[in-house]
Amino acid sequence: MILLTFQTVDGLALGVKTEQGIIDLKAAAEALNADVAATPAAFYAQGLAALPALKAFIAAIPPTGAWWLDEAALVYGPSVPAPQKIICVGLNYRRHAAESGAKVPEVPVLFSKFNNALAAYGEVIPIPRGVVEVDYEVELAAVIGKLAKSVSEDEALDYVLGYCTANDVSARELQMRTSQWLLGKTSDKFCPLGPYLVTADEVGDPQTLATMSWLNGELRQNSNTADMVFTVAQIVSYISHYMTLTPGDVILTGTPEGVILGMKEKVWMQAGDEITVEVEKLGKLTNRLIAD
Repeated sequence: MILLTFQTVDGLALGVKTEQGIIDLKAAAEALNADVAATPAAFYAQGLAALPALKAFIAAIPPTGAWWLDEAALVYGPSVPAPQKIICVGLNYRRHAAESGAKVPEVPVLFSKFNNALAAYGEVIPIPRGVVEVDYEVELAAVIGKLAKSVSEDEALDYVLGYCTANDVSARELQMRTSQWLLGKTSDKFCPLGPYLVTADEVGDPQTLATMSWLNGELRQNSNTADMVFTVAQIVSYISHYMTLTPGDVILTGTPEGVILGMKEKVWMQAGDEITVEVEKLGKLTNRLIAD
């Protein structure tokens, strides 16, 4: 199942992408008197538990009705609009660690972003005043689907609801100002997420996905999640031993080589630039930078 959020006069709504178009789940559920998780808040609170009823409902929806929408007319929201936690993993690709001049970590390097950093496909990213060293990072984001505490690696993927394309936008001079990376990672709109959430059953093995980014149309990153130091299963298991993961939590699993930080001649992103990132099967995520 491919889900997305989109803007309405009443706030963000939840949609499902099909070959025929986008289903406005709330409109369809109200019209057809269906008891399903039809809003972003309800869906992400239930996570995996919501899927069986939702799949059955979608399969039975009539082919005509006011709930069918044209995706081209929609304004996207972040695919996960209100996670309790956004946890990120640093230096999690071998070739990215090498280009950064860092050792391959022995345990996952964790840091966080906050909800102010969330942005949608097509949303502009403001560069904080005085900041110059703005970088891109294509990332596979895993979204938790049920309460996870002290889970094993073998069972960890059973706790994943689905996956999104993410861009871990970074202000490098702020990131490196101290030993804590937070300041350079969670400025406003520094975590574009989307355009879709694709459920785990449709994605399959998360360690075989191509990852790419383009700056103003120029290919910059071209790698694969197979280069991860720690797999998605290892990351989910590791984090769950130290904090309880809840439905809707988002984990950004690291970026491959090709970021500006790793280049000999560093020409940082600036206002007017367009950055597109993509993870295989999850869709392209495009944003433009503006001056704050």
